[in-house]
Amino acid sequence: MADHNILGKAGEDLAVAYLQERGYTIVDRNWRYGHLELDIVAREPGGDWVMVEVKARRNKRYQEPLEAVGPTKVKRILTAADAYVRLHELTGYVRYDVITVVGRGSRPTIEHTPDAFQPLSIDWLP
Repeated sequence: MADHNILGKAGEDLAVAYLQERGYTIVDRNWRYGHLELDIVAREPGGDWVMVEVKARRNKRYQEPLEAVGPTKVKRILTAADAYVRLHELTGYVRYDVITVVGRGSRPTIEHTPDAFQPLSIDWLP
């Protein structure tokens, strides 16, 4: 497995542990719809559905990890999430979060951005 894949998997594992420590239920991981993917599908303690994009980086030298979730990535997440909601017949509120994991070893920094974007915020995309 390539080094960036190992980092990505470790980042997702840390994000899952982070969410579980806060009472979230992990429903799916790496759910695929064609060539699209949802990193984590979770249920918040209050019952809301949360689609989580995870970005893991060794450092912030070149870009803030949250900046890697640009308009094209948002559109891909929303398309996959729409398919997930329809296929699983989910009801209730769906939220889109981003979790960034920066660093390796025993002390990476984890930042959780709830409601990182909204479906209505991308209407201008082609």
